[in-house]
Amino acid sequence: MLDNSQFPAEVTLVEVGPRDGLQNESQWVATDIKLKLIELLADSGLKKIEATSFVSPKWVPQMADHTEVMQGLSDLKQVEFTVLTPNLQGFEKAISAGAKEVAIFAAASESFSQKNINCSIEQSLQRFQPLMQLAKQQNIAVRGYVSCVLGCPYEGEIQPSKVAQVSQQLVNLGCYQISLGDTIGQGNPLSTKRLLACVLEQVPIDQLAVHFHDTYGLALANIMVALEMGISTIDASVAGLGGCPYAKGASGNVATEDVVYLLESLAIKSQINLDKLVKAGDYISQYLGRGNNSKVAKAILSKAID
Repeated sequence: MLDNSQFPAEVTLVEVGPRDGLQNESQWVATDIKLKLIELLADSGLKKIEATSFVSPKWVPQMADHTEVMQGLSDLKQVEFTVLTPNLQGFEKAISAGAKEVAIFAAASESFSQKNINCSIEQSLQRFQPLMQLAKQQNIAVRGYVSCVLGCPYEGEIQPSKVAQVSQQLVNLGCYQISLGDTIGQGNPLSTKRLLACVLEQVPIDQLAVHFHDTYGLALANIMVALEMGISTIDASVAGLGGCPYAKGASGNVATEDVVYLLESLAIKSQINLDKLVKAGDYISQYLGRGNNSKVAKAILSKAID
């Protein structure tokens, strides 16, 4: 019999496909398609979904329909929706559109911060202060992302202590949870263990989540390490939507279907119906006109064909 006593009894999955997965798509994904995808994801049992991003359409054209997406989700009361808000202007638009939770992001790499948002890490955190003050006044929950936690496309290796420092600063600002993002997907089980051990010295375990990219095929191995260390919130993207913009042709986010299958094999509760989740991934993959990046989905769909 499987001994899963070292793992969390239950894991919360944060589905990031509709935002992080679709944001870099070159072909426009119609608003009704996005809404249908989110409805299918909700039907699978997912309770926490990152729906869109309130960023300037000039920088992320795919998210230009953010207000329409949020308005179209008003009937899905059973789901908590998060939206990305990179600045105060985006935050105010998100709240006007009905958002109850937002996410902000910082980097663990100075070079990445400068090239991505044209300011230092410290400056980026200072810019979030008025946003956080307004969120507190309006009782809006704020989730924090830290990019490049296991490597940077410009600097290479990132020290775990730097990740821990930025994570703690986001908690001090008022973020209820910190999602540690392996942006270029070069983390491995050993580096993941070192990272989490260091960050856990500064941030309580119930305030940490992990966000792995599968660029080199090690995302599930890294998630196993996180589970063994007690992490119980995992970000994932249905059908493996999304790519790594710093590694041409590379896969991006770990597939939600693969994570759910892993959790089921470890007898960890996720409350997700895997068959319905595969249906959601198949729906968006067919719309985009390409193969599903989830190995589990491919296996289940091939059985259905047989």
